[in-house]
Amino acid sequence: MVLSHPTQYYSPWFRWLSTHTDLDLRVFYLWEFGVTTQTDPQFRTAVKWDVDLLSGYPHEFVPNTSARPGTEHFGGLRNPTLPARLAAFRPAAVLLFGYAYASHLRVILWARLHRVPLIFRGDSHFIGRGAPPLRTRLTLRLLYAQFAACLPVGAANRDYFLTLGVPSSRLHFAPHSVNAALFDSASDSHRSAAAALRAHLRLAPSTRVILFAGKFVPAKQPRELLAAFLAARPPDTALVFVGDGEEKSALTALAAAAPAGSVHFLPFANQSEMPARYLLADLFVLPSRGLYETWGLAVNEAMHLGLPCLVSDRVGCQRDLVTDGETGWVFPAEDPSALATRLTLALATLADPAARARIRAAVTARIAEYTYAQTTSGLLAALDSLVT
Repeated sequence: MVLSHPTQYYSPWFRWLSTHTDLDLRVFYLWEFGVTTQTDPQFRTAVKWDVDLLSGYPHEFVPNTSARPGTEHFGGLRNPTLPARLAAFRPAAVLLFGYAYASHLRVILWARLHRVPLIFRGDSHFIGRGAPPLRTRLTLRLLYAQFAACLPVGAANRDYFLTLGVPSSRLHFAPHSVNAALFDSASDSHRSAAAALRAHLRLAPSTRVILFAGKFVPAKQPRELLAAFLAARPPDTALVFVGDGEEKSALTALAAAAPAGSVHFLPFANQSEMPARYLLADLFVLPSRGLYETWGLAVNEAMHLGLPCLVSDRVGCQRDLVTDGETGWVFPAEDPSALATRLTLALATLADPAARARIRAAVTARIAEYTYAQTTSGLLAALDSLVT
């Protein structure tokens, strides 16, 4: 497996694979972001994840010689010794996460020269933009032709691969999943932390909470969410923002028009702190209009804690996880008035105890299909296809 850097989403899966399968795996990391303190330019804060990202599975860091390491540009991952490291491990197949960096192309070339089958994992889609120009399509078709199998994470990603000429026989569904053990609604410690957080914010027991958690950037539309909240003016309801970013000053200025105590800002929360934030809430909102919202793993996290979600139709996981009126609500990303309308509907629905119980049960049932076991099933199917 070749991955840019350790992440809070994939590391627990690698540990699960080592524990629950007989695979002889090794993860090759190309950068140390996440395990050393690095500044995230969009969060505008130094980040080092506070959950274990490295124990329980074989891995190694391949030296990155880039003058400017990172995932913001093609040369940010430059690992000249990677082919030698792969050759020393002698893999029967290589699972490659992404293709957009110099070292990714180095892996593809090495694997093709040495006849090592390649499996691709990514979550791109064409939502909101349609198929790319012919030249780009032809380039991507040539790229994906180098892979013996691909692991679509959901419906939009599957359509992406099909559009680019990947045969359905080479597609093996391996859904995006998160560490369900961390996002456990039965955890007493999570519930105690959520209660303490509610007391800290001086929220009454009856006050409903709408949660936004992520980067305060225009593409995620936090300002549009705040405007929709101000337009709806729901009674006994608070909007809580968790995170940071370039939109922070605009958000705080706009929040001055809100009723006292109805809008709150909490700083960036590390991974172990997030379950309490979700448990604080009645509704999680991811209103992104940006084309880069390829999935939205925060939705997985929220749903594991039984939390219904309101998302835009640009969010990559929408077709898989958020069915309008069933497991949450959906609005057109380019229509701010629709966000306010859907927000009002969601709050009205959740005010009815029977409807709330129905939706939360549907949320729990849906997310039960998006676990490491299901993701692993897709990977194993891809590996089996290489020898048939």
